[in-house]
Formats: sequence, structure tokens, C-alpha cells
Amino acid sequence: MKSSCGTRFAFLALFLFALQSVCVYAGSFHKDVQIHWGDGRGKIHDNEGKLLSLSLDKSSGSGFQSNQEFLYGKAEVQMKLVPGNSAGTVTTFYLKAPGTMWDEIDFEFLGNISGHPYTLHTNVYTKGTGDKEQQFHLWFDPTLGFHTYCITWNPQRIIFTVDGIPIREFKNSESMGIPFPKDQPMRVYASLWEAEHWATRGGLEKTDWSKAPFTAFYRNYNVEGCVWANGKSSCPANSPWFTQTLDKNGIDKVKWAQSKYMVYNYCTDTKRFPKGVPKVCT
Repeated sequence: MKSSCGTRFAFLALFLFALQSVCVYAGSFHKDVQIHWGDGRGKIHDNEGKLLSLSLDKSSGSGFQSNQEFLYGKAEVQMKLVPGNSAGTVTTFYLKAPGTMWDEIDFEFLGNISGHPYTLHTNVYTKGTGDKEQQFHLWFDPTLGFHTYCITWNPQRIIFTVDGIPIREFKNSESMGIPFPKDQPMRVYASLWEAEHWATRGGLEKTDWSKAPFTAFYRNYNVEGCVWANGKSSCPANSPWFTQTLDKNGIDKVKWAQSKYMVYNYCTDTKRFPKGVPKVCT
């Protein structure tokens, strides 16, 4: 009984924390993004531009990108992932700069065979170098309903949140010689594509094309950011995300998510880094 009460209390606390983090959704897929590849496999389903789907078949996947570039911002969307056997598929929501020395901040959802959990893959690239992977199995089934995924990027840190709960914080540690994405404006992207050679169990599980087309849904897209135009950025006045930090409650939520649901952390992979984990980990 004591354990059950403790569990209920913990989830109540998470629910209350998430309520504090809810955004007002003001975006529209019609005016804010363009479906830039997929040959009709990406579709907006309503006049207000609140619901969009991306599909994947054996010929092609699909994706959209924001019309504007941002140098810092908060990008948020609700997603419902491909149900059933989604092995070999990758559904994404991320920020990325162009070029060969690009910056990038990733949410990638790696599909799985029926009955096995999705892997949420997060990563941060600076000037073309990533290698900062943290992966999670979420505390819910992301195919049964919509859940909110948010990237907050400001000059001090990057915060990844799921349903308002922070699961990862990547701090600006340039004072230690660690690069941080701060010079290149990025667009917001989303895509659904095939990566059966690595996405599920390192490529052991292949895509079952008899289940195609695979479809993921996005709704309530919203971005608040410093819009980049004519070589400079313009930030909205009094934007709370621009100086957002994690208080003790937020730090505790990150610890909770990582202690219970993290399945891979580059900072503990001594086989991958036999000469010592990256400096950022220390």
C-alpha cells in the first residue's frame, strides 16, 4: 500500500509540473511550414492548419520544414507515432542548420516490432559533430495518443521535454572548450523515413513493407523564436524561454526520467570511449 501511494504521488507531482509547462498553441501548418519532400505523402488535414500527417512507403518518406530560420527559440509539437510493427522507421522533430559544418538538435523516434517500445533518440550537433546521444524508452505508448515534445534552445542551455517534463539538459560549456550551437540559425524540421540498416536493434529488425504505408501525425505545432532575417536575429520581447533554466524541481524530473527510462547514455559508454568519456560528461 505504501508503494502504491508513493507511485500515485509521484505521478501527481509530474502531472502538476507538466501543467505549469503547457504552451498556448498559436501556430498553423498552413502558414508556418512547407512540406518540402514526399510527393504528396505529407498532408495537412484541416483548414486551421492544426493537424498534419507524414507517410512512408517503399518509394519514399516525407517531411516538412519551417518557413523561417531561428537563432534560439522554443519549438513544440504534439505527435502520434506509427502504430504496430514500425521496425526500421524513424519519425523526427528537430532543428538543423544547413551546410557541412551544421548545428542540429534532435528528437528521433526509432520504430520497433509490435509489442516492443519505441526508442526516443536525442542528440546535439555542433559544427557537424554529434556523438552526444541519449536514448529513452518512454513511460507511455507514443502510438496510442498525442504527446507533446519540446526543444528549448537559448544561449545558456538546450532542454528536451516530453509532456512538459524535462528529460535532458545540455548546458553551454564553452568556458571548458566544449562547442555549443550559437552561431548558426536553424530551421525546424520533421520527417518520417526508412533506416532499417540501423534504426531497430542495430539493423537486425528490418522494415515489413507489407504494413506500408506507415503514417505519423503532428498537431498543435508552435515555435517561439528569434527570427533570422537579413543577417541578424530579432527576438520577441520578454520571452521566458530565452533565459529559461531548470530549478530544483526540474533537475529532479531530469534525474527521474534518466534513472528510470534512459536506455543509452554516451557519457557512460566506456567501450565507445576507451580513452575516457567526452569532457562535457565531466
